[in-house]
Amino acid sequence: MVDQKKQIKELIDYKSTLNLPSTNFPMKGDGPKREPEIQKFWFENNIYEKALEKRKVKNKGSFLLHDGPPYLSSPDIHIGTALNKILKDIVVKYKTLQGYYSPYLPGFDCHGLPIESAVLKDKKSNSLKEISPLEIRKQCTEFVIKNKKFQEEKFKRLGILGDWDNAYMTIHPKFEAKQLKLFSQMVEKGYIYRGLKPVYWCSTCQTALAEAEVEYVENYKSPSIYVSFEVVKSSCPRLEKYKDLKVIIWTTTPWTIPGNLAIAVNESFEYVVVYSKKFGHMLIASGLLSEFNKKISEETTVLEKLKGKELEKSICQHPLYAKEIPVILGEHVTLETGTGCVHTAPGHGFEDFAIGFKYGLGILSPVDSKGLFTEEACNDLKGLYVHKAGNQKVIELLLQKNALISQEEYFHSYPHCWRSKTPIIFRATKQWFCSVEKFKDKALKEIDKVQWIPPVGRNRIYSMVESRTDWCISRQRVWGVPIPAVYCNTCKENNEHLNKQIIEHVAKIVEENGKNGERGTNAWWELDIKELLPPTYKCDKCGNDSFTKETDTMDVWFDSGSTHFAVIDERKELKDIKDVMYLEGSDQHRGWFQSSLLTSVAIKEKAPYKYVLTHGFVLDENGRKMSKSLGNVIDPQKVINEYGADILRLWVSSTDYSSDMRIGQTMLKQLAEVYRNIRNTARFILSNLYDFDNKNIVQYEELWFIDKFILSSLEELKKSINSCFNDYQFYKYYQLIQNFCTTDLSSFYFDIVKDRLYTAGKNSKSRKSVQFVLNEILNFLVRVLCPVLPHLAQDIWDYLPANFSKSTESPICLEWIESNPKFESESKTSEKILTDVRAIVNKALEIARAEKKIGKSLEAKVHIYLKKDDYYAFFRAFNKTELEALFIVSQAEIYNKDKTYKQDGFEEYSSVDDGSCLVVVTGADGSKCPRCWKYSTDIGSDADYKDICILCVQAVNEYKALLL
Repeated sequence: MVDQKKQIKELIDYKSTLNLPSTNFPMKGDGPKREPEIQKFWFENNIYEKALEKRKVKNKGSFLLHDGPPYLSSPDIHIGTALNKILKDIVVKYKTLQGYYSPYLPGFDCHGLPIESAVLKDKKSNSLKEISPLEIRKQCTEFVIKNKKFQEEKFKRLGILGDWDNAYMTIHPKFEAKQLKLFSQMVEKGYIYRGLKPVYWCSTCQTALAEAEVEYVENYKSPSIYVSFEVVKSSCPRLEKYKDLKVIIWTTTPWTIPGNLAIAVNESFEYVVVYSKKFGHMLIASGLLSEFNKKISEETTVLEKLKGKELEKSICQHPLYAKEIPVILGEHVTLETGTGCVHTAPGHGFEDFAIGFKYGLGILSPVDSKGLFTEEACNDLKGLYVHKAGNQKVIELLLQKNALISQEEYFHSYPHCWRSKTPIIFRATKQWFCSVEKFKDKALKEIDKVQWIPPVGRNRIYSMVESRTDWCISRQRVWGVPIPAVYCNTCKENNEHLNKQIIEHVAKIVEENGKNGERGTNAWWELDIKELLPPTYKCDKCGNDSFTKETDTMDVWFDSGSTHFAVIDERKELKDIKDVMYLEGSDQHRGWFQSSLLTSVAIKEKAPYKYVLTHGFVLDENGRKMSKSLGNVIDPQKVINEYGADILRLWVSSTDYSSDMRIGQTMLKQLAEVYRNIRNTARFILSNLYDFDNKNIVQYEELWFIDKFILSSLEELKKSINSCFNDYQFYKYYQLIQNFCTTDLSSFYFDIVKDRLYTAGKNSKSRKSVQFVLNEILNFLVRVLCPVLPHLAQDIWDYLPANFSKSTESPICLEWIESNPKFESESKTSEKILTDVRAIVNKALEIARAEKKIGKSLEAKVHIYLKKDDYYAFFRAFNKTELEALFIVSQAEIYNKDKTYKQDGFEEYSSVDDGSCLVVVTGADGSKCPRCWKYSTDIGSDADYKDICILCVQAVNEYKALLL
């Protein structure tokens, strides 16, 4: 045995006795290559399903993030869509880890004008007359199914887990049938009607638009004109003496003058008759006279004053036609701009229509679906596009009639179609409407029951719903769910038939069609009208059984707004979940959030969601809107190909989504560096746990102070991160994780414990204490990284040392990290003392290093004179070895305030005094140990190993014992 020991001693190389880090975990993440492998593992091993099933068994509660369906007009996804999907995935993964049953069912929005237009464009036609409706629908179906496949693959590549095999599409016959049944309930409650009203009309798309499809363009240039209407009969006797009296109106839409049927004044305003040398006698609101005088470059003389109510029933002459125009009263008339005499064209404006209806004016809208004047306007105008040649021709005609008082360019906000980006017109047409007014009050009350994140979202949607008019739900296209109405061929008026009997019958046909493998709502175009109507159905007014089908389809917002009924209520695993969140961009306050709210309140009398989270839009890193012409568009696929999806996900977590977010190459490079720091933190831990045995651990009470201190910091971090996720403030999570990995661990704790990990005895309490802490940190990291950096979390999990017993294949299936009250012992006071004194010591060491007195800090000894009682009491609890490790020096001495600093025969290298303590750096005592590199005075005291320090001797002897 003696010979064997001697042989081992001779063979021992001090390096081999060190506990050097060991792991196969790659330093580089290599996301573009590694992430697809991880995702393949997830999908092949049903990780999403297993995580969900685990929550069914051990269910903390249920939470549903209902997917607002992205639109399938393109096979690509843009950076905003990627942001939205990642945010949703972060929420779902966190809720799942927390123990909630949180299914995620993806969806896709499939109908609508952009898809139909894309198909017609491919056919080199934009005319419905050149291709049959069924052929268009066939092409549109193929188009969206192809795009769905591409989009789905891109979403999966972002690391989005969900029930992709059962993703819903708004073209599924079962969905369409449910949508029709929802529509049927609204019809039955009297919320749906057909009427001739002005609507937003896109002459490019040739269809009516909903408010959600209208966007306002600032600084739009319009021709601003003042026009005179000659008074032919005055209701006020005082005005009869002014034989040439003219009422002056102002408008920025000259093309609506042919549709004028009245002039509105406010009954309470003061109006004046003024005289102008150029224009004679004119009537205008006194509050706008000063501004009017500037427009005509003349100071007019006021001759008469009267109230607006005295003008009611006066009659004017239309400036272009032999037509009498009455003066009426309207509360909508203001003194903000113009003349206080408002040109009223009921066929071209919402307020005009309302006041026209009150006075029985009728409706005149001499404009066709292409935005061209019809012959109703006059031969001079017929065929002209209203916004260009039409405006100019109307002005010319007014000039010829001596009715044009003033003209100038006017810049203002004007509604545009959000698809074609062209200015809309207000045009009265027969359309189907939802009478929002009937249940608006209930909708407003429901808004206040919802938690809006951020809270400002409540004000936005509340004001939109409060001020909205009835919802125009009909569209003049074929790609959509049909409005199942029919028209009696005998009745001349009120011949439309839309009722529960017809709709339920059509819904049944649609669903059956789907079961037979056919496109459900194609039946409306494929079948004869008699097959679409219930047997023996006849007109209840005339008894006729001959009908014509409605050709309009439903607004696409009605499709997506039906998902709470057609998706959630339809699936038993979803319908009983009360905690439902909708999460979309802030533009959806006027879109999906609102259409979902209105349809839900209409049939259920409650909001479809409990929480609504909204995010802003994505800009480039200079704060500009992304544009192909500017070349600043960030393609998420390119980011993934260069950096990996986790970097994109890290970007999402790093930004405050409540406002517009920026992204660019500079930011991505910075995020890649942050990712590397987090990854290297995990790598350091893994590499030092290769021999960790969780069955033989050091008890908490036996840990060094610094170990307890970092565990205390970990507990604080757990609480803070929980708060971040629960408050949906992911950018704070990002800051916390980044700071913890970079500052608390890499720059602080890891730096301090390296010596213990590498040079202490393999099974020593000193080393095992650190491993205990590292294991706690790893268990924390692998879970908290999962929602944001799931690929990195899986990578860490896959490289756990072999002796770790894994309870699951993926950290996604784990439960959220539990708090440990035992770890909360160290106070903020301890943290302040520790960091304050360590900062002073580091500063003194840096000065000595700069003056080349020392190279590495282990060449130094520090003398710390603590001038505060609490500081001294704090550090007195540290043993000598712990103090040396804390400051990463070979020796450290502490003194209380009674000890006066003086040179005791040693050379002072540097000193720093901040008032609370004085730190003096001198050269370390003794000589350098070749194994641990620390300086020691006990080298040579061991007979067998005279060249190393006693602590290293103990470690080597332990190594020898293991070999034996």
